[in-house]
Amino acid sequence: MRGLACVVLLVACSSAPKPAAAPPATAPAPVAADQPAPAPASAPAPARAAVAKVMTGDTPSADLDGNTFIVPDGWKVETFAAMVVISPPEGDSHLAVIDVSADSNDAARDAGWKVYKPDVTWPLLATVDTPDRDGWTRGKSYNYRTSPNEKRGVGASTRFANGRWCVVIFDFADATAEKRAGQLAKVFSHFYPKGYSRESFGGKTAAKIDAGKLEQLKKFVRDAEEATGVPGVSFGVIQDGKLVWAGGIGVRELGKSETVDDKTLFMIASNTKSLTTLMLAKLVDARRIAWDQPVTSILPSFKLGSAEITKQVLVKHLICACTGLPRQDLEWLMEWKGSTPESVMKTLGTMMPTSKFGELFQYSNLMAAAGGYTGGHALYPKLELGAAYDKAMQTLVFDPLGMKATTFDYAKALRGNHAMPHGINVDGKPARDAMDENYSAISARPAGAAWSNVDDLLKYLAMELAEGKLPGGKPYISKDALFARRAPGVAIGADAAYGMGLFIQTKYDITVYHHGGDLIGFHSDMMWIPEANVGAVVLTNGDLGPIIRGQFQRKLLEVLYDGKPEADENVAQAAKNFFTQHTAVRKLLTVPPEPAAVAKLARGYRNAALGEIKVVARDGKTVFDFGEFRSEVATLKNPDGTVTFQTIDPGIAGFEFVVGEAAGKPTLTLRDGQHEYVFDAQ
Repeated sequence: MRGLACVVLLVACSSAPKPAAAPPATAPAPVAADQPAPAPASAPAPARAAVAKVMTGDTPSADLDGNTFIVPDGWKVETFAAMVVISPPEGDSHLAVIDVSADSNDAARDAGWKVYKPDVTWPLLATVDTPDRDGWTRGKSYNYRTSPNEKRGVGASTRFANGRWCVVIFDFADATAEKRAGQLAKVFSHFYPKGYSRESFGGKTAAKIDAGKLEQLKKFVRDAEEATGVPGVSFGVIQDGKLVWAGGIGVRELGKSETVDDKTLFMIASNTKSLTTLMLAKLVDARRIAWDQPVTSILPSFKLGSAEITKQVLVKHLICACTGLPRQDLEWLMEWKGSTPESVMKTLGTMMPTSKFGELFQYSNLMAAAGGYTGGHALYPKLELGAAYDKAMQTLVFDPLGMKATTFDYAKALRGNHAMPHGINVDGKPARDAMDENYSAISARPAGAAWSNVDDLLKYLAMELAEGKLPGGKPYISKDALFARRAPGVAIGADAAYGMGLFIQTKYDITVYHHGGDLIGFHSDMMWIPEANVGAVVLTNGDLGPIIRGQFQRKLLEVLYDGKPEADENVAQAAKNFFTQHTAVRKLLTVPPEPAAVAKLARGYRNAALGEIKVVARDGKTVFDFGEFRSEVATLKNPDGTVTFQTIDPGIAGFEFVVGEAAGKPTLTLRDGQHEYVFDAQ
């Protein structure tokens, strides 16, 4: 584990499921958190396996005790005398599954490490409990500290069933973990103890949401808000074409009395993508474009990093998360002053896929932005790309659906009934997030810059549930064009897929369509369940909002189908685990930063893609000024002896700059999952 434990979601994004049980880890004999503990770049499985096989197709498999999981297509399974090791094609990453008899979680963990890697020396950062789920009990996850230059994450989990412990060790290169996140989710989405049958709502009739069931939803939100410290949550539910409830709990801004309600505007971030693909579907319905049409035939200026790949990109590829183009968000998040839709498209032209079309789920905000700009250009070719997109969204989506408050105009949104973003400060206390960095989304707005409220988004969901009809039955869009967006495209785990700007989930044998959105201090989700004829929206103004919005869907299913009561405990445990981890990381940080480390900093740094950093020291604090935003920094000594400067301001905490040297001059290195940016001293 590296970086602050603060929620750092600097992307207009995602809601993509994380690898569900790709656990953090711990050492067999935990060492002090500040003790250097160099480890090899890869922790390979033992050299000789009793059985080794590369899977052709996703394959149901089992460990030595018969506990079940899925091995993705192309992954290797090695069966040893005491464990099973699963490895992706890259060969630099491993999941080890070891079954043991032991007196406790810690003893089971130690036994697992003894089998997989007896000489492990990564320091233990934090241990957190996991709720009893899917037939497993007494679960714990162990999170380790790795050093940034190792470029890998390491963790372990222990869980109990059938009288035995199952230990899972996660040892993955960062690039591989990001690239294959959807496949990792596949491994763990069906990770069950031998003989377990999971909960199913298939074939059940959904209940009507009466006053009692509505109160369950309200109580869930109230309790979740208290557990997470999120200041305000607006949510709404419709069923059978009628409003069940729309309103809010909490406040728009800490320290002020105005409450959130169904008309309070929030940034909805990547929920914007679903609306963007609806605009594209309207154009398809009108035969202005086609899903299988080459993008360059509509927008000749579109390009990726090679001409050969560019010509393969069809309209549907722009919003399918299936082209293999990885996240590369830092280049527009950190260098957005003066950015325009045209400059965003130019940046896209420098990017290359890291997997084949249709092979892996890889989420790209800039590709989704290109989708919106392509549609806008098809309708209004004489307008600038941003203006064309805005007008297309207004005329094809917002106006017909009656979404009168939804806007891309930040100034307009901030003048009225709106929420402000919040996060957690370095000491774990609720604080206002800086709004500045959220302006980065404007130039890539089809991917996530809309402001909206519960009332407007319920109108959109009502149309989805009515299969393309408006109130009163007036046709808005054909089912064929609308439903094309819902077709599962690339898999994310065994029970989820991505369509066109939509997630499709079938975990409980019913279909839930949804999308989420995350920007600094704003986290949201909107969902609909055709079998139940129910739609719901949840909008939050705090950086622990993903905990709430992620479990709201589960709570809604529990209310509709009398499901096992899990959502409330999931939220409480997730919030507790967050603060446990945050406290553990805080103990490692030096605030203000170490004077000796500060003394070695240059006064400024520059990277060609990400721009400049000015180092400002005053009043005992050190601030990194990125131009677009700024943050106080702390220092952290890594297990390998290197030093990291980390941003610590609420909302933008966790940018991790590793101190180095090149050609005798200081450098700072910043990484995301699959890219590395070196800032040279100026």
